[in-house]
Amino acid sequence: MAILANDVKIDAQESFSARVLIADDQPDVLEALRMFLKTHGYQIETASSPAAILRALESSQYDLVLMDLNYARDTTSGREGLDLLSALQGIDQPPPIIAMTGWATVGLAVEAMQRGVRDFVEKPWANDRLLEIVRTQVDRGRQERTARSEQRTAEMLREKHDRVVNRQAGEIDQARSVQMGLLPKHMPKFPGIEISGAWQPAREMSGDYFDVLKLDEHRFAFCIADVAGKGVPAALLMSNLQATVRGLATPESVPGDLCTRVNGFVCRNVAADSFITFFFGIVDTRVQRAQYSNAGHNAPVLLRSDGGCERLTEGGAILGVFPEETYDTGNAQFGPGDRLVLFTDGLTEAQDSEGTEFGEQQLLDILSLCRERSGHEIQEEVLRAVREFSARELQDDATLLVLACTA
Repeated sequence: MAILANDVKIDAQESFSARVLIADDQPDVLEALRMFLKTHGYQIETASSPAAILRALESSQYDLVLMDLNYARDTTSGREGLDLLSALQGIDQPPPIIAMTGWATVGLAVEAMQRGVRDFVEKPWANDRLLEIVRTQVDRGRQERTARSEQRTAEMLREKHDRVVNRQAGEIDQARSVQMGLLPKHMPKFPGIEISGAWQPAREMSGDYFDVLKLDEHRFAFCIADVAGKGVPAALLMSNLQATVRGLATPESVPGDLCTRVNGFVCRNVAADSFITFFFGIVDTRVQRAQYSNAGHNAPVLLRSDGGCERLTEGGAILGVFPEETYDTGNAQFGPGDRLVLFTDGLTEAQDSEGTEFGEQQLLDILSLCRERSGHEIQEEVLRAVREFSARELQDDATLLVLACTA
């Protein structure tokens, strides 16, 4: 498309606000080039010395520099132009440079190209040839500037992403440290009972929870829970559950009543799609008996010393779904050599490379084989078997708590 203005033919694409700095020490050359390029839609500024060129480039942005290589009337070496090109290389992202000369040698041309010159225009110039070179270099410069801008934007986004990731990683590390600090650091000691626990998160944070609380010289509370979901949301809900249980557990607590109160709290304070499986018990070491309530959790396994096996199922539904739910209290009597094993489904639902689950039956088989071992040894054997089965890749948080009756 062409536009006629004052009988001058102007190309509409060339008039797209391209700014050109023309540098020459001859006023007539500057004026001729200014008028010619202006008629083709270019915005023109001029400079007549190296110092003026540098000042212009430091204060404004240009799409192109069209410059002579010589600014002293009595020299033809091009040294001034070469020195100016070296100075221009120190400018951040200089525009494309076209050199004008009427006496360039091959050596001078090579050196000028090495210092950033994109193309040459011979004096006197041919208008069509000059216009073609200017247009080409302006377009190329804009493409390069766009590419640099996109690259800078991408780098800034990467840096921002890295900062966010690093900050989040630091926050998650801190949260994980806090969460680990909430788990029992040392198991309470009671005559005739050995307590052993293990916690294996599938991610940085875990929704699994277990706790052992000394209530008095003869009684302790123990519990295990599995919050629906993984990661930070599950970990936050787990922390709230732990705080609630610790606030409610006393020597006089009845497990069923405690579960009823905890369920009320969970129903009032969690999202509709969240729930918790939970098992809570109190052991009186004087009579080796446990009272417990199971809120929808995997039924713990009570291994008898004579080879028998019982599952602790008394209780009620999962926490957080039915606000009016009440929970029953069950009883379990221990004898010398008995083992009570509590676990979350991260163990039984661990998968091998073909997607086959470890399963409760395999867990029961392992427990039956090592029923006479200590609580810690049973814990280690179960975890070893699950890790080998799943190639050490747990799909869910896994927690194990073992109570071993030694007398």
